[in-house]
Amino acid sequence: MSTIVNVYEAKTHLSRLLEQVEGGEEIVVARSGRPVARLVPYRQGDQPRRLGLLAGKVRIDPGFDEYDEQIAAMFESDPDPGS
Repeated sequence: MSTIVNVYEAKTHLSRLLEQVEGGEEIVVARSGRPVARLVPYRQGDQPRRLGLLAGKVRIDPGFDEYDEQIAAMFESDPDPGS
């Protein structure tokens, strides 16, 4: 969950808000009640995802992507027939 503050509060209490962000909280800054920015923890050194990281470590059973009537029926049925 994030905390929403207006621009004036963000300017006035920036140090306190940064401490909250360092603690893992997300702060949303709003102007006239409309969100315009997010303060989130900075993550230094984020690397792009490497493809094939699990190559040779994951096994997919034969028939994994075959059509299953029972599963298809769960997706196609109306969960609330009274509506």
